[in-house]
Amino acid sequence: MNGLLALVCFALVAMALVLEWVGGMTPCPLCVFQRIAFIVMGVVLLAGMIAPGRTVAALTLLAGLAGIGLAGRHLWLQSLPADQVPACGPGLDYLVGMFPLTEVVGMVLSGSGECAEVDRVLGVSIPAWTLLTYVIIAAVAIAANARGRRAVTGQ
Repeated sequence: MNGLLALVCFALVAMALVLEWVGGMTPCPLCVFQRIAFIVMGVVLLAGMIAPGRTVAALTLLAGLAGIGLAGRHLWLQSLPADQVPACGPGLDYLVGMFPLTEVVGMVLSGSGECAEVDRVLGVSIPAWTLLTYVIIAAVAIAANARGRRAVTGQ
């Protein structure tokens, strides 16, 4: 199960790249952070193929909660009235090059105008899709790994 879930995480990142490169949807900084959360989940789940168990469940939950928080913040920014949307800031590349990582994270989480733009896939905003998938992947990973190695591998 961990391998399948890892594949889903990496496929979602690949889909985001296709939407960016082919669909012309430029990701905002919160989108990039959400991709990172999927990558972290995928890497943890890949490690869970070798050593499934409670640690994999806990780390997947942490990455999922980070993604849920990011997607929730993104959805909140998208729900703001136009007059309350923060001004657009510099791109993530600029921020990473000019500021310490802790400041970059704070600036990204405070949001910017580009994060308030709503791009939809099948009529639903992308952050709503990501929030849903974080919940599903984390729940399935916890169910598959929470009992420990013995229950997952049958040993």
